[in-house]
Amino acid sequence: MSNYHIKTVEEYHQAYRRSVQDPESFWGEIARENFVWQKPWDTVLNWDFTKPEVSWFEGAQLNITENCIDRHLPTRGDKTAILFEPNDPSEAAQKITYREMYARVCQFANVLRDMEVQKGDRVCIYLPMIPELAISVLACARIGAIHSVVFAGFSATALSTRINDCDCKMVITSDGSFRGNKTIDLKGIVDEALENCDGVEKVLVAKRVHSEVTMKEGRDHWLQPLLDVASEDCIPEVMNAEDPLFILYTSGSTGMPKGMVHSTAGYMVYTAYTFKNVFQYEEEDIYWCTADIGWITGHSYIVYGPLANGATTVIFEGVPTYPDWGRFWQIVEKHKITQFYTAPTAIRALAKQDIGFVEKYDLSSLKVLGTVGEPINEEAWHWYDDNIGKGNSPIVDTWWQTETGGIMISPIPFVTPTIPTFATLPLPGIQPCLMDESGNELTATRASGRLCIKFPWPAMARTIWGNHQRYKNTYFSIFDNKYFTGDGALRDNTGNYRITGRVDDVIIVSGHNLGTAPIEDAVDEHPAVAESAIVGFPHDVKGNALYGYVILKEMGESRDHTNLRKEINQLITERIGPIAKLDKIQFTSGLPKTRSGKIMRRILRKIAAGDSENLGDISTLLNPEVVADIKKNVI
Repeated sequence: MSNYHIKTVEEYHQAYRRSVQDPESFWGEIARENFVWQKPWDTVLNWDFTKPEVSWFEGAQLNITENCIDRHLPTRGDKTAILFEPNDPSEAAQKITYREMYARVCQFANVLRDMEVQKGDRVCIYLPMIPELAISVLACARIGAIHSVVFAGFSATALSTRINDCDCKMVITSDGSFRGNKTIDLKGIVDEALENCDGVEKVLVAKRVHSEVTMKEGRDHWLQPLLDVASEDCIPEVMNAEDPLFILYTSGSTGMPKGMVHSTAGYMVYTAYTFKNVFQYEEEDIYWCTADIGWITGHSYIVYGPLANGATTVIFEGVPTYPDWGRFWQIVEKHKITQFYTAPTAIRALAKQDIGFVEKYDLSSLKVLGTVGEPINEEAWHWYDDNIGKGNSPIVDTWWQTETGGIMISPIPFVTPTIPTFATLPLPGIQPCLMDESGNELTATRASGRLCIKFPWPAMARTIWGNHQRYKNTYFSIFDNKYFTGDGALRDNTGNYRITGRVDDVIIVSGHNLGTAPIEDAVDEHPAVAESAIVGFPHDVKGNALYGYVILKEMGESRDHTNLRKEINQLITERIGPIAKLDKIQFTSGLPKTRSGKIMRRILRKIAAGDSENLGDISTLLNPEVVADIKKNVI
């Protein structure tokens, strides 16, 4: 029997049992039956977490683009592979078929080869969410170049840091990008970044906004004229299973970002498998993930996972607020979206708007809703369920990381239960465990501790580019023979997992371990509160006390903030207990967030502790201006 598409709870339990009892046979069968290989593997799995070294499908040879494009041509050549929805709703959407994708990826790959990009070279991609972004990613994979996509909202400094860290020889960018009613000068940002990047030999520039840009003689080339004369056929490079496919940077809690290296075969198998099951993808579905390809969510669940399944995947250039707050729902109606995958941050922002923005659109095509990036709080979960899914579309609250490559813990819709605020059950092949601070595994079903994974899975990152020791220190040195996620979690009586936040978001107050997520949930229940973030700060008696940063739905409201503070603490006392009451509550207009919507608690902790002068680099924040406001009004 094939475990590739799980449709019943019995099949889930059977697949999960087999994946734990005989992982090699489980993954070997999935890989053999559902993908094309130029040479089969000698060994399904070799691993040693003490080094740490992991290899999947060792000895196999393949090219991931053959699995994402070529093999679909006989049966799906005329099917839409990428459905591009532009920033401006008055601009026509584009439908790119698998046959057209093949031609465009091959042309782009041939341009790269003509520019002397070779297997193993690193190519930095700094593009907006336009078709060329997905096509350039696949073109790199076609010729064995290692792509390093940098989100096109990062600063020149952040860009140059990433280019230099992995020694990219080429940058692919555009003249600019549209974002809502703004135009951003991407080429200017690249030019500034490259003042500090000696290794870059060539820059390819796509036209999007048709602005005047500076082109450096010999280095910079317009992309389209090169594509126009390139062949529409390109023999794919033969890749070994463990050859690097891409490098993707994730913020380090200190210092340099970490260039996570993902390899080819295991990543392909796992992202395809998880996409099929977590979204219950069927042949005629129109799937939309709202993330940017600059993040791992976009790599795995806009490009590789969907295309490996022959899916139709939407690329959206715009933002949820332009031209108004109904944009997401207008797109759902327009393209009859069946699976919709977004971030809790977006859902909370949308939930604050007039419900009329939702009600004017027909959302009946939706079958599955998903969330990614952080745990979704209960209030947002219910709003999403009631207003978008109408109670008919299961919400998959997916837990995973840049480092894991694919979704690790999630409901499977219509198969396993959904529980508000819980990521629920591990997917087949994933063996989570909870550890206490002393390094002992918590074996009781109901437990709370640090979340680790005790067995390798195919899509896990293999190393940090150029710094394997840092990889070992960060993920494998805290608990023996286990991958440490950095997250805390609790497990209920039936084995469902709830992520409680980063372990550094567990604050010990008067000897009590308090996770910030449940306290924030309580604060967010107050009708005047839009969002909150809780951090610890040093306290003479308690060791740590709790500091709350709270955004009100109406910041200018004239109510007495003294009473509001009392009401918030009363809610916390009722939901959690008096031990979790906040010593200080600061009302603020915003919270410092990364581009993927994560709150930068490191900054909030430092401000709360009175150390607001040493905040480190805040240039990559989505909203760096909010930091000055918080510092000015600190209590």
